[in-house]
Amino acid sequence: MTTQNTVIYVISDALGETAEFVSRAAAAQFLGVKTRIRRVPYVRDELHLEDIMEEAVAERAILVYTLVLKELRDYLEKKAIEKGLRTVDILGPLIGALASQTGLEPTHIPNIIHRLDEQYFRKVEAVEFAVKYDDGKDPRGVLYADVVLIGVSRTSKTPLSMYLAHKGLKAANIPLVPEVNPPEELFNISPRKVIGLTLRPELLNSIRTERLKTLGLRAGSDYANLDRIMHELEYGRSVMKRVGCPVIDATGKAVEETASIVLELLFKEDRNE
Repeated sequence: MTTQNTVIYVISDALGETAEFVSRAAAAQFLGVKTRIRRVPYVRDELHLEDIMEEAVAERAILVYTLVLKELRDYLEKKAIEKGLRTVDILGPLIGALASQTGLEPTHIPNIIHRLDEQYFRKVEAVEFAVKYDDGKDPRGVLYADVVLIGVSRTSKTPLSMYLAHKGLKAANIPLVPEVNPPEELFNISPRKVIGLTLRPELLNSIRTERLKTLGLRAGSDYANLDRIMHELEYGRSVMKRVGCPVIDATGKAVEETASIVLELLFKEDRNE
């Protein structure tokens, strides 16, 4: 089967993340098509649009756009017809439907969702927090976190911290190592905001073995030794018991699934307060 090449220009008066996501989802439906997506953010005037469309003509690109200003949408559509370009308006029809349904006029303010959505700024702050206090870099983060994840190495603490950060939660994580005492801060906070993570020894052994291969190290290292892993897990359970926190066995669970359990535990405690 011959592979076809297609180019999509994602044009937006903001970041264009939504339009790019939709474009990638649509392109994924065509296995015989190699699609290149070019995102063009912060387009605010006709001159900028004209330059983009000249380039799009040369590549016979499809124009996918999220433009709030009706004047820009109309201009783009007019020029696209003149130049023989296909277009997909992602925002316009929905804005029109909402205006018709509510009887209200839209604000026509570009990027307004990021200006007004406090959750967006909280998410950014939470991601920065997760990076700063990842892997026990600074134990003081435990005192300011919304949730603290503890567990031995490779129990998905970092991916889970980042996923929770995108939900707006400030997550710190602390690795549990038998030779290193946990930070005292861990025992000075409410155990209700601490979550222990564990995995079955065999799976952890497999994950660590693959990790060593990735790093170019020999698989016989203590890091991937099953007896050592059993010892670490036992130590981890003892710390979790001392903290008095709930423990999640993440074996066979996707990060999203583990995160939903964490959120359920946290919100359950909030409701009980």
